[in-house]
Amino acid sequence: MYQLFIGNKNYSSWSLRPWLLATQLQIPFEEQLVPFDEGGSWQKFRKFSPTGLVPCLVDGEVTVWDSLAIAEYLYETYPAVWPQDKTARAWARSAAAEMHAGFFALRNQCSMNCGVTISLHQVDSALQKDLDRLNELWRQGLDRFGGPYLAGEAFTAVDAFFAPVAIRLQGYQLALSETAMEYCQRLLDLPAMQSWIRAALVEPWRETEHELELQAFGAIVEDRRAR
Repeated sequence: MYQLFIGNKNYSSWSLRPWLLATQLQIPFEEQLVPFDEGGSWQKFRKFSPTGLVPCLVDGEVTVWDSLAIAEYLYETYPAVWPQDKTARAWARSAAAEMHAGFFALRNQCSMNCGVTISLHQVDSALQKDLDRLNELWRQGLDRFGGPYLAGEAFTAVDAFFAPVAIRLQGYQLALSETAMEYCQRLLDLPAMQSWIRAALVEPWRETEHELELQAFGAIVEDRRAR
């Protein structure tokens, strides 16, 4: 059985992507949660990941250490990972790759945290550019392929790659178009997403660097975490 190594559910947006994908598609795996350490976790994570980063999938002698590569590896055995239609699949892969490699302002200014509500000091031009592109991309997928998911009727990897964005939009009180926000809520309402968030809220760990990221661009107005 696959072993999926992940970081804290409260913080690790990269870990959420393959975890949600496998959970939502009922792909069997063993979760291996390894919390972040104060001052860095590189040495600890190097025991299972050659980059010292999470997520990392281990399948016997095979190690896959990147979230997009994990999706592609799972696709070889589970075709439902990507849309069946060739055109939709090409669009979905392109959109997931864009998320994987871009949206820097959104990621840097709105770090993922499942248990807090943040009031941003401002939405600067770089963040607004990312939000406009996100809205455009989501609307394009939903309109072109008919929804309710980005590439059609079925949840696929492209939805998993944007799942951390849904948590960010909610937590930082950011709004897109009505259609896009309905899709955002659809992601948040997924049973697998709710399971991840519930687990995140009761995690006992706090890590200083991640906590400071929250306050770099805004102020915490609500903290729903257990401690």
